[in-house]
Amino acid sequence: MFQAGVATTDLTPYWGVELTGWGYYIERRWREIHDRLRATALYCHDGCREVLVIALDLMVIDEAFTRRTREQIASVTGLMPESILLTCSHSHNTPAAGGLRGVGECDPFYEEWAAKQAATAGILAWRGRVAATAACAHAEIADLTFNRTRPNGQIDTRLSTLRIDRMDGSPLAMVVGFQAHPCIYTELMPWTVTRDVPGEVCDKLERAYPGMTALYLQGACGDVNFLRELATPERCHEPADRLAKTALALQPDARRMGETVVAAASERVKLPTRRWTREEIAADRAEAERRLRDEDWSGWRETIGRSMTNRPDDMVKRHGGDEAKAVRAMCQFHMEWTTEILKDLDTRPEWLETEVQAVRVGDVFIAANSSEFFTPFALDVRQRANVRDLMFACYANGRIGYLPDAYDIGVKSYAGYQSPKYCNQFPFVAGSGHVMCDAMVRVISECERETMCMAN
Repeated sequence: MFQAGVATTDLTPYWGVELTGWGYYIERRWREIHDRLRATALYCHDGCREVLVIALDLMVIDEAFTRRTREQIASVTGLMPESILLTCSHSHNTPAAGGLRGVGECDPFYEEWAAKQAATAGILAWRGRVAATAACAHAEIADLTFNRTRPNGQIDTRLSTLRIDRMDGSPLAMVVGFQAHPCIYTELMPWTVTRDVPGEVCDKLERAYPGMTALYLQGACGDVNFLRELATPERCHEPADRLAKTALALQPDARRMGETVVAAASERVKLPTRRWTREEIAADRAEAERRLRDEDWSGWRETIGRSMTNRPDDMVKRHGGDEAKAVRAMCQFHMEWTTEILKDLDTRPEWLETEVQAVRVGDVFIAANSSEFFTPFALDVRQRANVRDLMFACYANGRIGYLPDAYDIGVKSYAGYQSPKYCNQFPFVAGSGHVMCDAMVRVISECERETMCMAN
C-alpha cells in the first residue's frame, strides 16, 4: 500500500548570517525577517521502494551539504542516497550552503545546523508516514515570465502539481513545480529574509487546505525571471496569486492514480568544460590591478562590468550609489579568482562531475540536477522523456552554477563567462548541456522501468 509522510523544520538564519546572490562584497547580513525559511520533506513508499524529496528555502547547496544530510537521514531510516533528493527554491533573500565567491559569505555553523534541520525534516516525514493516495495535474501559465538572456527567448510555461491525500480524502501534501528566478522581493526588500514567491505560493496553498503542507520545486530558471514590472509594492503579490490560484483550480479534476509506484535513479555524469586560457586570466587581472592602482573607474560597464553583472547600473545602486566602491568590489573579485584558478589551472581535468537524479511518484517524475538549468535544455528533456507529468528540481544535490546554452556561451554572458569564476570552475562548452540532457533522460527512463517490486 502506498504511504506518505510530510514534515517541516525551520531554516531561518541566526543573526549575522549573510544573504546570497545580490552583488559583490556587499556583506548583506540580514536586518529583518519577513517570513521564516523552511526545510520541507515529503516521504513516499510503495511497499517496496521509497523516496524522499526535501525542498529547502536556500539559494544553493553544495555536495558536502547533500552528503551530510543524506548520511544523517540514512543512519536513522536506512534510505539509500540515490532515493533522497535535496533541492533549493533559490530565493536570493536566503543564505547559501555552498560558497559562491564574493556574493555572500557562507557561515559554517549555519551550514552544519541547516543540514541537521534538513535531515530532521526528512526523518520526521519518514516517521510520520500514513496510508495515502496521489493525484496530479498540470497547466500552462503565459505572460508571467520572460527569458532574460535574449529577446523572445524560450520559457517553460508548465505549472505541475502532485497532491498526496490521506485515506479520508483530506490533502496531506502538495508539490508545485514552476520555472522563474525568485527575485521579486529581492528588488523590494534586499536586506530581509524571505522565501520570495515560492514561499508565498506555499503559504497560499496551505491556507486553502488547512492541515496540508506544500513544497515548491524550482524549475529550469537559469535564463528566466518573473516579469520585471511585477517587482513593485503594488504588483509583487501577482506571481504567487496566479500560481496558487492555478494550482488550486486544477485540483477538482486532478488525475487520481491507481497503484502508485515509487522509484528513484541517479548517476554521476562528466560534463565537458574548457580550460581558462592564460590570456583570459591575465587580462582580467591586469584590468583589476590597473583600475585599483590608478583609481580609474571609467568605461567599466563595457569591460569588467559587461559579463560580471546582467545590469551594471544595479551594481552601483547596490553599493549605495558609490560607483567607485562598486568597481573596486569587482576588481577585488578578479584579483581573488585569478589567484585561485592559477593554483591548478594546468592539472585540473577539463570536465566537471555532477549528480543527475530522477524520482518517480506514480505518474509524476521529478528530474533533478545541480545547475541553474537553461530553458532550451528543459524543453528538450521534456520532449525526449515523453512522460505525461514531469517536474524539474534544479539547484539540487550540489552547486555547479549556470548551465547555459550555446548562444550564451558564444556571447560570453554572465551565465557563460562569470558564473564559472565565482564557482571556481572551468567554463562549460556548447556540448555540456546536451550531455546533461542525455543523462537526465536516462535516469527518467530508468525510473519509468521500475514498475515491478523487486526483492531486496
